Amino acid sequence: MNDVKKTWDAVLGDIELQVSRPNFLTWLKQSELVEHDEKNGTVTVALPNAFSKEWVKNKYHKLILHALRDIDSGIKNVNYIVKSGIQKSPVKTAHQKKQDGARKQLAQSQLLESKVDPETNLNSKYLLSNFVVGASNELAHAAVQAVIDSVGTKYNPLFIYGMVGLGKTHLIQGAGNAIKEKYKSNIKVLYTTSENFIRDVVQAIRHNRTEDIKKKYRRIDVLIIDDIQFIGGKQQTEVEFFHTFNSLHEQNKQIILSSDRPPAAIAELEERLRSRFEGGMVADISYPDYETRLAILKAKLHLGGTSMDDWILEYIAESIQNNIRELEGVLNKVVFYRDYKNEDISRKLLDKIISESSRMSSSITPDKIIKTVARYFDISTEDLTKRTRKREVVEPRQICMYLMRDLLKCSYPHIGERLGKRDHTTVIYACEKVGERVKNNAEVNQKIMLIKEQLYQ
Repeated sequence: MNDVKKTWDAVLGDIELQVSRPNFLTWLKQSELVEHDEKNGTVTVALPNAFSKEWVKNKYHKLILHALRDIDSGIKNVNYIVKSGIQKSPVKTAHQKKQDGARKQLAQSQLLESKVDPETNLNSKYLLSNFVVGASNELAHAAVQAVIDSVGTKYNPLFIYGMVGLGKTHLIQGAGNAIKEKYKSNIKVLYTTSENFIRDVVQAIRHNRTEDIKKKYRRIDVLIIDDIQFIGGKQQTEVEFFHTFNSLHEQNKQIILSSDRPPAAIAELEERLRSRFEGGMVADISYPDYETRLAILKAKLHLGGTSMDDWILEYIAESIQNNIRELEGVLNKVVFYRDYKNEDISRKLLDKIISESSRMSSSITPDKIIKTVARYFDISTEDLTKRTRKREVVEPRQICMYLMRDLLKCSYPHIGERLGKRDHTTVIYACEKVGERVKNNAEVNQKIMLIKEQLYQ
């Protein structure tokens, strides 16, 4: 029971940072975790009355399940019951307050991810001051610094490429934030993804409002586009981007692009765009060496206001070699075990955390997603991959499209081709619809989480 209480204290501490203080005190403060059935992956949460039970179940289920699964990935479901006489939490000991402080520091550093400037789309978390420079990225970083000093006149366009999880987004958004800070309101900066640019083009064509694209993208001074490789093969988008590129370039407006591959390797990209991408500065980010990985871990801890034994950081840096996101994810999990669960970090526990992380980032393929979704919904893979309009296949197919996009970053045309030779606009609609339902519908969110759990097993 003591472990159950510790778990729930950690969950409440996490949720407290994500909801308003009045809502937390009204609905969640007097809740209890009364049972954890490890065999079935089910926990039971008690509320003081029926109204509280229904409100928490409908409004906070997603937050609760997510927080519980951060502690124990084996938890798959939450039941809610009424239990009269639930007492308010007792006054916390000094040790508990210290744990809460550590928890809040880490959670607050992670919540920086949500601070996005609505005018520029830039995330305040991504700064050049906390971008760790090493042999793997020093050329790209130096090019960014040159662009900041001479916006629009040196290295234009700046094209940065590298594999997933190596820091491209951090670097290009850091450039945007630095330009915004240096030039204040004199320079208009806009960061977007190729996915958003494609969606804007599709919407403009559909509603016969192509002027909207010009107003949005051609009146700014610094255009930053992430994952530009996804526009390859999308004719209308390539045409619109070609004209946008030319308009900005002719006015000495700065263009910064990122991709997972160099321009020459982007399949189906128009030659005229390829030549323009290569006409400025092309810089790559490669896998970080051991020293850079170790420096990244230390910088992450410094930002979170905490520290850790050197041998732990060295072990993580030696074990995770090819993905900075995975490196940081393992570190977050280690901090969680140490500060939230009050566990000593041993070599055995580190191996467990690293193994779980590696399994979750293992090679998931489109075929594996199709088979897993089909098995979950008890339908055949042919139902998903053939052009059928069976009602019972609609949701599974849309979820399949969403997962292929979310987990593998497959292009919309590729997804449409794999799942019944559908048009890419159909795939865009499906991905957006499922994405919205994941945010607002606890049942759909749980389906996605369970399917992901099966994919990672």
